[in-house]
Amino acid sequence: MEKLFKPVLLFVFILSPLWGIAQYSEYEWKERDSWMDVAGIMELAGIEKGTAVADIGCHEGYLSIHLARKVGESGKVYAVDVRQDRLDKLKENLKERNLKNVKVILGDYDNPKLKENSLDAVVIMDTYHEMRDYMEILKHVKKALKPDGRILILEKFKHYTRNKSREHQTDAHTLASKYVKKELEDSGFKITKEVKDFGKWNNESDKTIWILVGVKA
Repeated sequence: MEKLFKPVLLFVFILSPLWGIAQYSEYEWKERDSWMDVAGIMELAGIEKGTAVADIGCHEGYLSIHLARKVGESGKVYAVDVRQDRLDKLKENLKERNLKNVKVILGDYDNPKLKENSLDAVVIMDTYHEMRDYMEILKHVKKALKPDGRILILEKFKHYTRNKSREHQTDAHTLASKYVKKELEDSGFKITKEVKDFGKWNNESDKTIWILVGVKA
């Protein structure tokens, strides 16, 4: 799971002490494409040619590589993670695909180390629930975004944790959108889009994907 910069660039960012747990290794990416609506994520995050975007919690680069191809040579992807071994594998994956528009960043658990006012978008996919210093991270993300920049948070919700506390849910590696919505608003973001059912994680009926999109208030 994972963290991001400039010329109309793309930033996908995911952070947490356990950033590697919910992402998949490269050999599983093809199967993941069958149930993950990557094109829909790109549209909601406003990703296009020339975008500067950060992928926080990038793991081995599943989303970062999709983003790199979408933004093209005129865009930029900042792939952030807290584990060097994951980033080393990402570098190999980028080299194999001859992708040169991705900057790999080793972030801290409370700081994705992104340049201020440089990003059009930040994506935190299946990583936010692992973040212990989430308010501090959101503060850094807000600073890194341009005035009209977007943050997109995607999580899978495990139905059996419904009505449980935030701590109970994060211990189960899941999180309800109601908690994140309040945290985004308290951090100075305005929610512009909420998708309550973005499909089923890994086609498992008890794991519903939700998305929140916000901009600086």
